[in-house]
Amino acid sequence: MLNKAAIHNYFLQQIASKMVMLQSNLDDLTIASQNESKSTAGDKHETALAMLQIEQVNVQNQLDEFELSKNILDRLDITLVNDSIIPGSLIKTNKGYFYLSVAAGKMVEDGITIFSMSAKSPLGSKLLGKKVGEKIVQNNVEYAVERFE
Repeated sequence: MLNKAAIHNYFLQQIASKMVMLQSNLDDLTIASQNESKSTAGDKHETALAMLQIEQVNVQNQLDEFELSKNILDRLDITLVNDSIIPGSLIKTNKGYFYLSVAAGKMVEDGITIFSMSAKSPLGSKLLGKKVGEKIVQNNVEYAVERFE
């Protein structure tokens, strides 16, 4: 049996590691922007500075998205037991395993691939509230809920 706490922690670590990388990129861009603003004035330097500022905004937006995902994961009570699928459920379907939390990619544990998905995703929203034995169809693929925890 898969360990839901280990799966939850894996995705938390993945998000935290991406946040560290993005923060480092943002710091580098800030330094580059400060150095560029010290350069000689002119169109070339103004264009370079504008490009750096755009990149800073893009990286900051990505960092904000990961922060939101981390907050969602932090608030999930993975010990909560329910008679239907809720956010935080680890779901086994006829098509594979899904961790209903945030969109954080996939992991492999004991040779089994587990996909992390948001409860707001098309498949995730259809799985919400389902019970063992119930089926849904997403993109012409039928998913049968075999079990969840």
